[in-house]
Amino acid sequence: MSSQNHPTRQTPAARLRELDLLRFLAAIAVLLYHYTGTIGGPWQQDNARELLGTPTLLTQFGYLGVELFFLISGFVILMSAWGRTMADFTISRITRLYPAYWFAVLLIAALYLTTGEGRGKPENIIPNLTMFQQGMGVQNASGVFWTLWTEMHFYALISLLVLTGVTYQRCITFMATWTVLAVFAEETGVQALQALLIPEYAPYFIAGMAFYLIHRFGPSLLLWGFAAFSWAVSIRYALPIGTSEPYNIAPSNAWPAIPILITLIYATMALVATGKLHRLNWRGFATLGLLTYPTYLIHYELAPPLARLLHPALPYWPATAAIAAIVLITAYLIHRLIEKPLARWLKPRLRDSFDRLRPTDTRRHRDETPRHRTARDTPRNTPPTDETQPRAETPAPHDQEPHGSTPSPPIGSSI
Repeated sequence: MSSQNHPTRQTPAARLRELDLLRFLAAIAVLLYHYTGTIGGPWQQDNARELLGTPTLLTQFGYLGVELFFLISGFVILMSAWGRTMADFTISRITRLYPAYWFAVLLIAALYLTTGEGRGKPENIIPNLTMFQQGMGVQNASGVFWTLWTEMHFYALISLLVLTGVTYQRCITFMATWTVLAVFAEETGVQALQALLIPEYAPYFIAGMAFYLIHRFGPSLLLWGFAAFSWAVSIRYALPIGTSEPYNIAPSNAWPAIPILITLIYATMALVATGKLHRLNWRGFATLGLLTYPTYLIHYELAPPLARLLHPALPYWPATAAIAAIVLITAYLIHRLIEKPLARWLKPRLRDSFDRLRPTDTRRHRDETPRHRTARDTPRNTPPTDETQPRAETPAPHDQEPHGSTPSPPIGSSI
C-alpha cells in the first residue's frame, strides 16, 4: 500500500505516551472507586457512597477503569507480540508482571502479620505467588487480583497466535474465531468454555487488537466492524455486571450512564488508533504509565490501615487524597527498587533457560525475516519494543516494557 493512502502517524522512535496517560487515569479511576464509590470502602466497612456524598455519583463508575485496562491490553499486547517468538513473549510477560506482583503479595502477607486483617494468611499467600491461584480455587490475596487471571486467559489465547507467527491475516482469523466462540460459549452455558473464552471481557481484548491493527495498517471497514461489534457486546454485559454484586449500582443510575461511559472508552481508544491523541506527548506521561501497575496492585490493601491512621484527624476527602499520594509514592519506589532491578536480573537468566531448549545445531536468529510477506504484513510503523513504544524491525530481544494491562493493566498490565 502506498504511503499516500496510509500516512504514517508516528515516527519509529515515538512512544505512545497517550496510552501511558490512559492507563494511569484508569488506575486512578479504580482507586477512587475503591476508596469512595463502593458500598464498603476502607472507612471501617462503612458505606463510602453515603459518607462522601455527591461526587460518588461519578466515582461509583470508576470500576470501569478495568474495562479500559482490558482494551489497552488488547492493543499493547498485540503490539509487543508482533515479530516475537514464544520465548520472547513469555520472557516479556514474566519480567513485566511478576516482580511488582511478588512484592505486592508479600506486602499483603506483612499487613496480615502486623494487623491480623486482610487475606494474607500463609495458606493463601503461597499459591498467590504463582498468580494462578484463582485457577486452583484459592482466594485472591487482594480483591483486585482477579483482573490478572482474566489477563492470563488473554495471554494463553494470544500465545496460540504467537506460536504460529503474528500476521494481519492470522490476527483477523483469531479475532473472528474468538468473537464467535465467546458468543457460543455464553449461549451453551458450558462453564469450561466460559472459563476459557471469558465472554464478558473478550470484547475489550478483541477491540483493542482491532484498534492496534487500525493504528498499524490503517482503518478498514472490517476492523471498524470488529470494534463496533465488540462495543455492542460490551454494553450487553456491562449493564448486568454493574447492577449486581459487588458494584451494586442502582438501575436508575446504570442506564444510560454505563453505555455512555463504555462508548467514551471505545471512542478514546479509536482516537488513539487513528493518531488523534498524538499531541498528548508529555514525557512525564511515561513515568505515570510505569506507576500504573504497582499502584493498581497495592492500592486496595493499603487503604484500610492508612484510613484508620489518617481519619478522623483528616476529613474523608483529604484523607483519600493523602492515601492516594502515599500509594503513588510507594508505587514509584516499587518500580525503582523492585521492578527494574528484578527484571534486569531475571531477563538474561530466562533467556538462557529458553536458549537451552534449542538444539545447538538448529538455532537460528529468532528475528529472522520471513521469506514471503504480503502487503498487509508489512507495517507502516515498526514493531514495538515495549507496550507503548514502537521498536526497530530487527529488535534487541530484551528491551524493557512497561505493563499493560493491561493488563500496565492492570492495570493494567494490563493492567
